[in-house]
Amino acid sequence: MSPSDASGRESSRFYAVTGAGPVGWTVAEQLAAAGHRVRVLTRSGSGPDHPLVEKVSADVSDPAGLGGAFRGAAAVFHCIHGSKYSAKTWAEELPAAEQNVLAAAGEAAAVVVFPESLYSYSAPEQVMAEDSPRLAQGGKRGIRTALLAARAASATDTVSVAAGDFFGPRVRNAHTGERLVRPVMAGRPVQVIGRTDQPHSFTYVPDLAAAMIAAADKPELWNRVWHAPTGAALTQREIAGAFAAAAGARAPRISAIPGWALKAMAAFSPDMRELAETLYQFEHPFVMDSTASQAALGVAPTPLDKAAAATVAWWGSQGQ
Repeated sequence: MSPSDASGRESSRFYAVTGAGPVGWTVAEQLAAAGHRVRVLTRSGSGPDHPLVEKVSADVSDPAGLGGAFRGAAAVFHCIHGSKYSAKTWAEELPAAEQNVLAAAGEAAAVVVFPESLYSYSAPEQVMAEDSPRLAQGGKRGIRTALLAARAASATDTVSVAAGDFFGPRVRNAHTGERLVRPVMAGRPVQVIGRTDQPHSFTYVPDLAAAMIAAADKPELWNRVWHAPTGAALTQREIAGAFAAAAGARAPRISAIPGWALKAMAAFSPDMRELAETLYQFEHPFVMDSTASQAALGVAPTPLDKAAAATVAWWGSQGQ
């Protein structure tokens, strides 16, 4: 049933979601499950199958059709990332796409809610809180800093929700995605980057989606950065162990590609070069604190055993 207004008439308000990756898909699922109409915009027309979800083929790099797509939206969840994991691609694609979305959402009087990373934090050796400095420069880190600055300068209301490395259903291309979960479930050895014994913040994607939805509904919290509810930091060995326990598999044998080896490979491989740029996150503690955001947004992280079980169940449903 479509949501209705106070008079009992069907409401024309809906939520727009750009992108149907792990974050956009989960945001759309949660909104629809709560009884809200959702319009998902992707180039391919993909998205969750649900009676309240409308899937639209659209390209946010082309601003022509965005005005009509956003008209009447209560909020826009902009969940599109670069087509490649590279600073060059991010610089070419992300700023223009965000400006298109901000302009169209502003015309529709809709707040734009962004998922955000921890890349812009300029003192990551310290625990990262909502008021920590976000002034990192260079490469992908500098691009995230510039995007946050552009949102702050926009006339359109925004709210950004920062998260640690993703895990959860539909998270494939991540440190705790396919390269980790599949071998752990199969009882095979696992190789990670950096070190296996350093605490690192991992965010369960459904918790990020819940925080983004909560932020959209609280105008008093707009125009700043919040943190997704994220549990205690885990080493890469510990999160792999959580997946193994959920799968009923033996504790995984884990080895690490040391920093010097990754940097050597980076000299010959663009992909390794992009990965080496974030090596600092895995060679030293990389910890975020979401305490203030949890209180303000009224959200909390899913217990690790439940999150790991849901992750393993989804991977099990995908076959081998």
